[in-house]
Amino acid sequence: MVNNFSIECEKMIEEQLIAREISSPTVLDAIRNVPRHLFVPESMQNRAYDDSPLPIGYGQTISQPYIVAYMTELLEPIPGMKILEIGTGSGYQTAVLAHLGCEVYSIEVIESLAVSVKDIFDALKLSNIVVKHGNGYNGWTEKAPFDAIIVTAAPDKIPDKLIKQLKDGGKMIVPVGEIYSVQSLKLITKQENEVTVEDLAMVRFVPMIDVDVK
Repeated sequence: MVNNFSIECEKMIEEQLIAREISSPTVLDAIRNVPRHLFVPESMQNRAYDDSPLPIGYGQTISQPYIVAYMTELLEPIPGMKILEIGTGSGYQTAVLAHLGCEVYSIEVIESLAVSVKDIFDALKLSNIVVKHGNGYNGWTEKAPFDAIIVTAAPDKIPDKLIKQLKDGGKMIVPVGEIYSVQSLKLITKQENEVTVEDLAMVRFVPMIDVDVK
């Protein structure tokens, strides 16, 4: 990162993440080393480290930095973990998980976004990411089961197909609620085929789109 972005990134980490009790050294290191400004439109790069989501086109947003760090920390990612991401979007969350050494399979329903993020991943030499254009509600059966699943758009209920693709002992983070309303961020754990759901926080995500994708 050029110097001014590095300064803004450090300020973001101190004021938005550490101040809100994000404490994982590995997560903070990933946030520090993934240049967030590369994942927003060039016209908005001066706001890349603001404490807010930002539009990236197609009615989509890049999530608030704190939410990215919070959801990442909840997954307790370790190198080699196999993660399914629903909603590639800007690719920032994907890149943070990849920087942590995870094997990330990411599904994006908007084809233009699914294509454009690959150039950023290539530029950052992140080879442990596979992106496909598809309907996230279906998950990625061919690559299942997953150690963890992270959903970055809000369905109106927890998709059953995703729970089935979660490995025993795995976790899923998903915002659930009505379109364009406040949603509940849920932590789902699967243990011996028993599923538990914990409500964590109130959030606001773009809706998860359920459409046929060819």
